[in-house]
Amino acid sequence: MKRWLIVSIAANLIALAGPGTRAATAQGAAPAPPTNLTVADHPWDNGDSLDLKWELSPDDASLLNYQVFKALGQIGPVNQSPLEFELVGRVPPGTGEYQVSHVPAEIEKSVKDMESHRNLFSDPPLPEDPRKKVKLKVSYLFRVVAVAKDGAPSTSATTTEPFTPTREWFMGNRFSLSIITVIFCGAVIFWINRARKGKPIKVRKIAGLEAVDEAVGRATEMGRSILYVPGTQDINEIQTIASLAILSRVSKTAAEYDAKVEIPVARSLVMATARETVHAAYLAAGRPDAYNEDLIYYVTDEQFGYVAYLQGMMVREKPATCFYMGAFYAESLILAETGNSIGAIQIAGTAMPAQLPFFVAACDYTLIGEEFFAASAYLSGSAEELGSLKGQDVGKVMVAVLLLLGVLMATIATMADNATLQDWVTYLKEIILT
Repeated sequence: MKRWLIVSIAANLIALAGPGTRAATAQGAAPAPPTNLTVADHPWDNGDSLDLKWELSPDDASLLNYQVFKALGQIGPVNQSPLEFELVGRVPPGTGEYQVSHVPAEIEKSVKDMESHRNLFSDPPLPEDPRKKVKLKVSYLFRVVAVAKDGAPSTSATTTEPFTPTREWFMGNRFSLSIITVIFCGAVIFWINRARKGKPIKVRKIAGLEAVDEAVGRATEMGRSILYVPGTQDINEIQTIASLAILSRVSKTAAEYDAKVEIPVARSLVMATARETVHAAYLAAGRPDAYNEDLIYYVTDEQFGYVAYLQGMMVREKPATCFYMGAFYAESLILAETGNSIGAIQIAGTAMPAQLPFFVAACDYTLIGEEFFAASAYLSGSAEELGSLKGQDVGKVMVAVLLLLGVLMATIATMADNATLQDWVTYLKEIILT
């Protein structure tokens, strides 16, 4: 009876005390706040990071974490509306500094995963995470709060003056890229100078380009035309530009052999550029009188309408040689199979990986990827182009070495569970190779 009476009295006293007393009992006393909060611009950055430092709370040993908040700073007359501070990060106890641009790895990974599954055509863009980088030329105020293990927050340590990040002349975390750039550019300059001095530069033979003279000669002997297709994309496509460089060589050889080159195009600007290219080639061959601009004409922008015209023309006129150089899509197999059916020599070149198998299967020669882009230097023999080509090879070797080094370091870091090696792998992957 006495025990029941004591429990009843205690319950009534708690009820009379109200919710404030219950909350205080559950949450406990607030910890002592951190002090001397300072802000400094992060050195050697792009003006998108700030470094915060503070003195730890006297109750640091009993804290859950420190919470960092930011708000837009006041510039000019003080605005009477209260500042809206937003949480930008949490710091474990024992830590008295924080870089505002820091994004926790798990948050960054989740945002990337969400972005990769987002429909780029229908889904709205993802909102910017508030923990991401601060903006250049924008002032900020900061606040740090100590949070006890039971969730009780302390009073805040707040900066008294707004701070604005500034942009440095150089980014420190990209210093390694400057070294790579110097090595790469130095290699290009070295090989160009070597080529200008007349020293031989070895470039491996490309069968498709070696066969250009043979293909044009065969068309001349048979008294039939040469069909040149510069892809289906406009002049702003790099593959179209590379195709026109090869067209210059084909046209010059055709002018010397007095062969007919027909160039139907799918873009009007490509037609104008191709006419200038062929005209210059005929002038270089000493045959300006043989140039006929009517053989370079526009058909249509519509993909399969253009291909249907080419297919019909090939069946009717039966050209002896067909060149397919540029960006192609589903039409690649149609063109290659039609040319194969009429017995033409076919030389193709493209950097479209999905179309390469069709050209390889149905054409006599195929320029694969970089062979296509190297054709201009290969055919012209220009010192500048050959030197640039050789310098690019140095860059490729550097990238290959860095990839092998990264794979080796990642393997060792995983097997040995070495955090330092893992940090180097992250730096190599996200800074140097990105």
